[in-house]
Amino acid sequence: MSETRDGKIRVALITGAASGIGAATAKRLAADGTVLALVDRDAAGLATVATSLSGVVLQRVHDVADETAWRATAAAVLERFGRLDYAVANAGISDAGPIAAFPFERWRKVMAANLDGVFLTLKCAIPLIKAGGRGGAIVVVSSVSGVKAEPGVAAYGASKAAAVQLAKVAAKEGAPDRIRVNAILPGGVETPIWREMPFFQDLVAQHGSEAAAFQAMAAMATPLGRYASADEVAAQVAHLLSDASGMLTGAAVVMDGGYSL
Repeated sequence: MSETRDGKIRVALITGAASGIGAATAKRLAADGTVLALVDRDAAGLATVATSLSGVVLQRVHDVADETAWRATAAAVLERFGRLDYAVANAGISDAGPIAAFPFERWRKVMAANLDGVFLTLKCAIPLIKAGGRGGAIVVVSSVSGVKAEPGVAAYGASKAAAVQLAKVAAKEGAPDRIRVNAILPGGVETPIWREMPFFQDLVAQHGSEAAAFQAMAAMATPLGRYASADEVAAQVAHLLSDASGMLTGAAVVMDGGYSL
């Protein structure tokens, strides 16, 4: 079982848990005995993930940019578990288009999910972890798009860059209470988020399958020649949460197969 130094079971909050990296992280932590509070706006997807896991799971269905819903989630975590040890701010959306033609409402939608959502996750998690008096760890899932500029990703890249800086500020604020905060910056990851992108849909049609589309994209600019799996990213998130990373805080860990070199 996953226990703290005082012998108590760890409790983790994960956003965007209905699919992709969030679902893989939930699976990874549950396998270690961590009990989970899972947040996603996709009720059906969240329920599917929750029922696939062993152990105790609290499901919270709401948008991560909904401050009122976060207050209810904080209360539910305390009522169910009485504590929080970990948080993974993973929820996010993607969109693309050149700055000059990008609608402002789409910009705001990306910022709400990818930046406001991280802020509210931290605003919920930090006090809960602090109240436990045992310290803890938080991982913000950013993206290599936050440090490497490419045409067409202004909204997504800016939101992910801001999320890294937010994690660093949170690391300084949390350090006196032994709350570590780190960011992970994946490159290409084989997750459902790509299905929202028209160019990826075109690649699937061109190459005949999602697997072939991912391979084609990886061949363009990733030196290792492939994209990561969600399970690989989840393993790195679990490592950053663990005591093995006990002196790591305020870091931005790039995991991109060499794309940003």
